[in-house]
Amino acid sequence: MTSRFQHCADVINRLTEAIHTLQQTIEPFELPKLEQREWYELLLEKLRPQLGNDSFLVVAVVGGTNIGKSVIFNHIAGQKLSATSPMASGTKHPTALLPADFAKSNDLTELFPGFEITAWGDADQALREDERHLLFWRESETLPGNLVVLDTPDVDSVAEVNWERADSIRRSADVLIAVLTQQKYNDAAVKQFFRKAAQEGKLVIVVFNQVLLPEDENFWPLWIQTFQDETAVEPYLVYVAPNDRQAAEGNALPFYDRSWPIADEPAPPENSSRNLLQDLSELRFSEIKVQTLQGALQHLCHYDLGVPGWLGEIGRRGSDYADALELMSSQQLVEVDHWPTLPNPVMIRKIREWWSQQREGWSAKVHGFYNVVGTVITYPVKMITDQSGPQETPLDQYKQREWEAVLKALDRTLERLTWLRDLGNPLLSPRLDELLSGNARSELIEKIRADHQELDLETGLSTMIETQLERFQEESPQSYKMFRRLDTAAAAARPAVSVALFMTGAGPVGNALFPAVADSAMQGALHIAGDAVGGTVMTAVGDKVLTEGASTSAGYLEARFRQLHEQFTKQRAEWLAHELEIHLFGALPNELAASSQIAQSPEFQRVEKLVDELNSLSSES
Repeated sequence: MTSRFQHCADVINRLTEAIHTLQQTIEPFELPKLEQREWYELLLEKLRPQLGNDSFLVVAVVGGTNIGKSVIFNHIAGQKLSATSPMASGTKHPTALLPADFAKSNDLTELFPGFEITAWGDADQALREDERHLLFWRESETLPGNLVVLDTPDVDSVAEVNWERADSIRRSADVLIAVLTQQKYNDAAVKQFFRKAAQEGKLVIVVFNQVLLPEDENFWPLWIQTFQDETAVEPYLVYVAPNDRQAAEGNALPFYDRSWPIADEPAPPENSSRNLLQDLSELRFSEIKVQTLQGALQHLCHYDLGVPGWLGEIGRRGSDYADALELMSSQQLVEVDHWPTLPNPVMIRKIREWWSQQREGWSAKVHGFYNVVGTVITYPVKMITDQSGPQETPLDQYKQREWEAVLKALDRTLERLTWLRDLGNPLLSPRLDELLSGNARSELIEKIRADHQELDLETGLSTMIETQLERFQEESPQSYKMFRRLDTAAAAARPAVSVALFMTGAGPVGNALFPAVADSAMQGALHIAGDAVGGTVMTAVGDKVLTEGASTSAGYLEARFRQLHEQFTKQRAEWLAHELEIHLFGALPNELAASSQIAQSPEFQRVEKLVDELNSLSSES
């Protein structure tokens, strides 16, 4: 096989695979199925099998009455199978010669639709009158495996039924061997038949039979040119056969290859006989096969009717998805007003816990001792508080406020989705209708409520604090060291300061007995000095920190403290977004985004590239 044939076969196989992959990707697009497209039928039923390793040519010998069609058929077949006579024998039914075992692996009813397929018993069967459209076949051990050869009824028969049979064979054939003679090349019925062949893009090989050589050497080109002008057939190959009855009957007729079209200064003809069977099956099979599929290849690559047209449909549907995505993106579907702020004491407690883990040596022991003392001192207060009943913690209160904010956000989201649905976008509205159908709202609230109740905010907050403060430790080592020094100084001053803190309500007892005062004092301390020892540091060094540090360390810590709040709020917003993605939107936003970019996807571009490659191959002369 030639490289072009192999290249075409390779591209067709890769294109088929790429089309199936793309079809799976665009399944949600709900475009007409591939099976409903003519180009896909050509791809699977004609191009792919006929460009494979077991591809074959269906060669039909066609022409008018008494021009030697059966003689040509017998020569191509390599044996005398059809009845021949100097008188018009009148073949009435097509006869097919198949390679050995061909019928086992190929469906002859699909290959020759419209015919009753019948085993070929003798040469005279095709000459008998029968109203049925019969096609006789037999297999030959000598016929190459890539050829199916047919003898056909006369295209100019007086019986119209023969025209129908000849037309059916013409449509099934890859190659038409047009047998012409001086008497029949310009016959009206013959020209009408071959005009249809030209319109169908059939590959035609002309055998000009019964030529008087060398006398007609200057005339046969004129006859073929007239035939071409009248039918629009452009002969792919041209052979001339001499008027030699004895050689014809003995299956030894020579065939001379002639160049076509004739050059301005033609070379002297070479009268070396060609073997039609060999030319078709070996020397020119590959180029002939590609040429016979030219029409199918061009249809496959046609801008509107072929694969490019299908790609255009996909691209336009992708644009529709882009419009739907833009419509959704242009709306603030999820909006939360006044998301609750985590109470500062909760944030401060977590910062204290992290900071206490960073202390080392005697500083850790001093602070640890006073923390134990504080716990012992506050124990009676805790006992009294516990006896009064379960106490709602600040984190529990925050969680309740957060749920109220979530409910308001859900109401707004569902209202806006309903409005979007009612706009009637053909792609978006059906999907939103699914999201909003039935008891969607109550079911959504219950699912998110269950997830919200199971939340462990305590652990989440601890993890966030640890992550952010470790980042602070890495990114600002100088500031971190400064606070370590302040913390160490606070440990040294702790015995003297503790009494003062208890008296002002900022120490352990004050936190328990006077929470409002303690919260205010602790916030003030953090705004100036930082972590849990802020009150101690402020009392120990007083105005010095306030006047000298407010523009540096104090301002930095205040910004860091706000960032912690912002980060926590961001995490809570991400949680809500995740819940909506799971329980409401699902994969819809991602599907819209992916579908809108389908023309840029690897699957789409692979098909596009292969079509371009195939188009270049089919355009080669």
